[in-house]
Amino acid sequence: MRVMAVAVQKGGTGKTTLAASLAVAAAESGERVVAYDLDPQGSLMAWGALRRQNGITVDRIQAWEIGQLPDILDQTSENGTTLVLIDTAGAATGATPALRAADLVLVPVRPSRLDLVAARPTLQALVGLGMRSRLALVLNQCPPPPSARTDAYAAQLRGLGVLAEPGIVQRVDHQDAVAAGLGVTEYAPQGQAAGEIRALWGWIDAKMRG
Repeated sequence: MRVMAVAVQKGGTGKTTLAASLAVAAAESGERVVAYDLDPQGSLMAWGALRRQNGITVDRIQAWEIGQLPDILDQTSENGTTLVLIDTAGAATGATPALRAADLVLVPVRPSRLDLVAARPTLQALVGLGMRSRLALVLNQCPPPPSARTDAYAAQLRGLGVLAEPGIVQRVDHQDAVAAGLGVTEYAPQGQAAGEIRALWGWIDAKMRG
């Protein structure tokens, strides 16, 4: 069983929307997915409550349960799960055990100066945990290409760590999908947003397989 975390402390990055659609894309590729919501806001759990489709289990792990995470993951693995996706706000929120358990931590960053600055504490915490090789950044909510701003921030992020590809363009399909309890590949399977999410999941899958 593989474990992936999507983590950043700054709100408004589209983290949970991205996590939800990646969970769906992984399930559509054949993974048996369990998604755990460790973010105090509980947005992923709220998305899961809207779902009518099968294929993904969404559950909440409360702050007081974090110490039990190894046992929770062992039980999840015994149930035949092949991929756990953890949505968490970052190391500063007490979610360090979840980050340590991850085979890959994906840090979404919007192409803006404020977002780049806000992501640094999460990146520094992960590097401090010795997780540089298990860290990837992804540009999220990007303006439509071609975009000199996106290109400039992509270059900066490559200087901080591994940059996942492709970046995710801000498209209305993402917001509409999450509001309906869907991943974007379910909501508009032939859309550009769906294609980008599938490609990003393909990159993540290959990265975790080494």
